Amino acid sequence: MPPILRFLSARSLSALFLAALLPTGTVLSAAPAAKPKVRAITGFVTIDAKNYPAQLAETVQFLSKVREAVKAAGYDVAGIRISTQPFPEYTKGLSRADALKLLRDINDLSTKLGFNPNIGPAMRKDTDPTEPVDLLIDVLSTPGNRLVSNLVTAGEDGIYWNAVRQAARVIKSVGERSPHGQGNFNFGAISMLKPYGPFYPGAWHPAGPRQFAIGLESANVVMDVFASNQDPRTAEKALTEALSVHAKAVEAAAMKASTGSGWTYAGIDPTPAPGGAISIGTAVESFVGGPFGSPGTETASAIITRAVKAVPVKQTGYSGLMIPVLEETTLTRRWTEGTYGLDSILAYSAVCAGGVDTVPLAGDTSEAAIARIVGDVATLAYRWNKPLATRLLPAPGRKAGEMTEFGGQLANATIQPLPGTPRK
Repeated sequence: MPPILRFLSARSLSALFLAALLPTGTVLSAAPAAKPKVRAITGFVTIDAKNYPAQLAETVQFLSKVREAVKAAGYDVAGIRISTQPFPEYTKGLSRADALKLLRDINDLSTKLGFNPNIGPAMRKDTDPTEPVDLLIDVLSTPGNRLVSNLVTAGEDGIYWNAVRQAARVIKSVGERSPHGQGNFNFGAISMLKPYGPFYPGAWHPAGPRQFAIGLESANVVMDVFASNQDPRTAEKALTEALSVHAKAVEAAAMKASTGSGWTYAGIDPTPAPGGAISIGTAVESFVGGPFGSPGTETASAIITRAVKAVPVKQTGYSGLMIPVLEETTLTRRWTEGTYGLDSILAYSAVCAGGVDTVPLAGDTSEAAIARIVGDVATLAYRWNKPLATRLLPAPGRKAGEMTEFGGQLANATIQPLPGTPRK
């Protein structure tokens, strides 16, 4: 196949072949672009150790109402999520055994009620106690755990270097203790991310009034726009217009459903979250005419981010570009092929928001090396005042050059050596 055709989308190729079969002068009307999915409707609620079952049940009832309204507007919804205030606040004063029981009961209740749970940051400031980090390691290492959590590594007052080290300790310990090291999928080190963002694992909020936010899974919209528009001067405008149609429709439905509920709408994150074949990597390849990581990928990343930020809705969360290495087909394949790596992602993060996401590491990666990666992301986030997160996945027993053995939502890829490490 000629190189110019290799990176065209299936839709583009079909249109070319169909046009060749039709009489000259026939006008083809474009098929309507598929609507994006809503990745998350996330509620932010303050709970206490005694009344949390009723509080969570009431939250599920409200979020389900919003979900039905969004579905009635024509958008599929992947699921509802609930993020509590930081768990050290409602486990404070409990024995370690009682604190673990409370968190595991919340885990079990999430299955019963049908929501994805987030228990907030183990640390929000560098001076916070580290005992909750020990508790979190136990939680994330437990087979069957659904609880998601995070740890704040940079804020308006600077980089939290103690928190950076604690995040590395979580990642190293959970990588060794959880099945296949996959417990780290539920943990993120977050920097400069404000509260009320809907996407996991970074979602968090301080204790306060009830709010909710929405996150879109709209990489398919970027795929459609970039498949037919590779001019930087027009692609950005076209993408903003396409994303706006859906963001405004979803926002209107959600706000109407929440009227008079006592819940505050925090906003929508228009970041085009990818997943599986709904690929931001494929979209970028259509734009640059080569594999993800080729020259032009930085430009495409910046275009996507500017287009997202221009969407005229109340925005929250990252509002940029996600590059989850093991959560979508093209990014996973190109990682194995080596067309981009950790340094590439850090470079793209300079012009977008998101960070280092689901990056596989060798199981013997040291805690110090992990801390340096987390610190690099925190430094970049603080320097440019942008929300970034780090989600690293050390694969136990696996070395650079070998394939990971993850499951569930994670694909598998060849582990690349860390930058600066000679290839064997």
